[in-house]
Amino acid sequence: MYKQPYLQKYSGKSSRSTCPQCKTKESFTLYLSGDTNAPIHSTVGKCNREVKCGYHYTPKQYFTDNPISKKEFTNSHKKMIPQPMQNSPINYIPWKLVKESASFNSNFVRFLCEMFTKEQITNAVENYALGATKNKEVIFWQMDINGKFRTGKVMQYNPDTGKRIKQQSGAINWVHNLLKKSNPEFKNFNLQQCYFGEHLLRMYSDKPIAVVEAEKTAIIASMVFPDFNWLAAGNLNGLSVEKSKIFKGKKVILYPDAGCYTKWKEKMVQLKSEIYCHISISDLVEKHASPQQIEIGYDIADFILEQLHKPNLPQGYNNNFSPTLNKMIEINPAVLSLINEFELEEV
Repeated sequence: MYKQPYLQKYSGKSSRSTCPQCKTKESFTLYLSGDTNAPIHSTVGKCNREVKCGYHYTPKQYFTDNPISKKEFTNSHKKMIPQPMQNSPINYIPWKLVKESASFNSNFVRFLCEMFTKEQITNAVENYALGATKNKEVIFWQMDINGKFRTGKVMQYNPDTGKRIKQQSGAINWVHNLLKKSNPEFKNFNLQQCYFGEHLLRMYSDKPIAVVEAEKTAIIASMVFPDFNWLAAGNLNGLSVEKSKIFKGKKVILYPDAGCYTKWKEKMVQLKSEIYCHISISDLVEKHASPQQIEIGYDIADFILEQLHKPNLPQGYNNNFSPTLNKMIEINPAVLSLINEFELEEV
């Protein structure tokens, strides 16, 4: 019986290819044959850069363009790509390694020091268990709701601009991949990702949840709006039903990047139908972003940083907030503008 093709599951950089359209390395997910687990063709797949590229060539389109029966295709592809066992246990990163990485000494945190108070930064670093490498890369640890570490995303930032350094080779890496290369014990590491910041749902169970794409965005938003648990999906496709099961019974609001509103709105409808939670989506970034900003991936972190550069106290300041929030507004009056723009209420 013919088995449907499927997108290759992420298992490290080696499981991603160069996009045939935008030529970006390690951004292309291949479709594999359901019968042989082999790639259908080097052009059949989906670029992860959906906004900037959008390439998606499906198996159906390929077989239409190349009149060959599925049976002939299956018989001609003998190479097998081993797939991880569906029921194999999830592997975790040892706590010892996480503890050893704990540090404020990353270029990302250095950038934050130019924008936020010492108290805000300390709370963010401790709440999200941020780490750092010897090269001052930040480690965004993925800690699940049970306090276990699934992996860590290693990224380098410009300490002056706060922008991710993308042009360097290996600008993004994963702790589990580094361990697989250096330690035989991790060779068959079975990764199942969770939301960045998921553990906060256990620490602060009464807080509503806000979901963004990038880890950086979650950190920055958490320092301005600490009454929410800010989670990051990791990328445009990181919002999934499986990962979102932790949202059951919770109040959730999605803040997609500019240009991604429609995609996340479709996903929101799916989550509503499959998970019992009160979920909504904000078009704040979509409304404020220019075409040029959409092209470069404008998100609410960019919006927040823009507002924080405004020096004057906004009209309508009534001083009816908590002492902590009032102190934040006094230090940087633009916080009140952000509260109004986001239509947030203090909880």
